[in-house]
Amino acid sequence: MARIDQTPVPLEILDLSHDGRGVARRSEGDAHAGKTVFVAGALPGERVLARQTAKSRHFDEAMTVEVSVASPDRVEPRCPHFGVCGGCVLQHLGEGKQILAKQRVLVENLQRIGHIEPGRLLPPLTDAAWGYRRKGRLSVRRVEKNDKTLVGFRETDPRFVADLSICHTVIPQIGLKLGAISALVDAMDARRDIPQIEFIAGDRTVALVFRHLQPLGERDRGLLAEFARAHDFAVFLQPGGVDSVQPLWPQTAPLSFALPQWGVELEFRPLDFIQVNAGLNRKMIARALELLDPRAEDRVLDLFCGLGNFTLPLATLVSEAVGVEGEAGLVARARDNAAHNGLGNARFHVADLAQDLSGQPWMRAGFDKLLLDPPRSGADLVLKQLPLKGLRRIVYVSCHPASLARDAGWLVNERGWRLEAVGVMDMFPHTAHVESIAVFVPK
Repeated sequence: MARIDQTPVPLEILDLSHDGRGVARRSEGDAHAGKTVFVAGALPGERVLARQTAKSRHFDEAMTVEVSVASPDRVEPRCPHFGVCGGCVLQHLGEGKQILAKQRVLVENLQRIGHIEPGRLLPPLTDAAWGYRRKGRLSVRRVEKNDKTLVGFRETDPRFVADLSICHTVIPQIGLKLGAISALVDAMDARRDIPQIEFIAGDRTVALVFRHLQPLGERDRGLLAEFARAHDFAVFLQPGGVDSVQPLWPQTAPLSFALPQWGVELEFRPLDFIQVNAGLNRKMIARALELLDPRAEDRVLDLFCGLGNFTLPLATLVSEAVGVEGEAGLVARARDNAAHNGLGNARFHVADLAQDLSGQPWMRAGFDKLLLDPPRSGADLVLKQLPLKGLRRIVYVSCHPASLARDAGWLVNERGWRLEAVGVMDMFPHTAHVESIAVFVPK
């Protein structure tokens, strides 16, 4: 492999990439004049000195060493680990400008991949930009030469774990105690056998799940229980797969969150998927229902329904809400949540939505409206199987603008629907993640 010349070079930043890096081009006189360079820590309109970190045939990668001319949109990052930790890459860009950058990524994807224009742009949805993250996974690595155990997110180079003392985007109960969690693991006999710690928070309980590769001794179990009591955590152990999770202390640790606007409460387990940003989640549900325009007589289909995050609020407004999800455990919890909230008109089914669905009984039922909240891969496989005729509205909640653009292009250009409106939602402030919501109506 050819050696990379790391001598800092001046670059003019022309744009912002989809992953939050500045975009520059090699200047005239350079041996690679015109070649694209992605520059971490740089913003459009800036002039920076950058050191190259990687190269490929079509583009180079670099990191900012010095900002010679700063953008007026540049702000001082709050986190002391910015630039090293890969958890968030946009702290140097003002919050109001971050969401506009994400909106531009969404629109560009719709144009470039879907070949469509939305009827209108919805106002961006935002909520608290700090201390919002209530679910995540902390990596753990024992560094013998430094006699230290690191607990944190991955660095910008994902081979390494960032040595974090604090995290301002995670809920304070976790973000302000990373040092204490690291010290706890460091004191354990099994510190080399704990690869990760998951955290998840309900309205009343914050849970830590310790994944361990070897059985824990009584001393370590005692340290974990003592830490849980001292810091008001619920601690769970995970010796194997998802189904192996068991409470250590306390023995009963109910996890739930309320959606007061609809009078429902969702209970969940420590490794279940929930939306990471509680405040934004409530606003997202409200917007989805507003766009769906549910009527009392409607039957609504909710695909990729999870625990019933959208299905249960919908069930309070329509005659029947049917949720479909591929993970059987989530469907079991969704059914329990429907019973817990007294919603007999919320019905749930297990189905792999990436496979043939022709034998599914719910597929043969007529629906008035459709809501989808698919994973990053999108919903093209299930959309192409659904009987779309008769649907009056489709609301699509997306965590990846490229797959939304692809699916929207198919709906509009192949099936004759119209993209009435689309908007971005800042579920993950200070990161490059682009969450969005779109509503389609028949032409």
